[in-house]
Amino acid sequence: MGGLQPWHWLIVIAAFILLFGAKKLPDAARSLGKSMRIFKSEIKEMQSDGDKPSTPLPESSGPATPVSSERVDTAEQSSDKRPA
Repeated sequence: MGGLQPWHWLIVIAAFILLFGAKKLPDAARSLGKSMRIFKSEIKEMQSDGDKPSTPLPESSGPATPVSSERVDTAEQSSDKRPA
């Protein structure tokens, strides 16, 4: 009871013929085949890219820009200059 029986397949095929027409079915099947080949080749390419070791990033010895320890917040400076 879990699988499709032959008469189920006949109904599915008849529905495709009614929806797409007899002339468009070979083109649709050809297009689907091309799409599947492209998809499979892309999957294989992605898997082969995953197997290759990636180049490690260069290690840095410190921060790219120096940080000054004498930095004062600008909000504090502007509040000090306001008249009371």
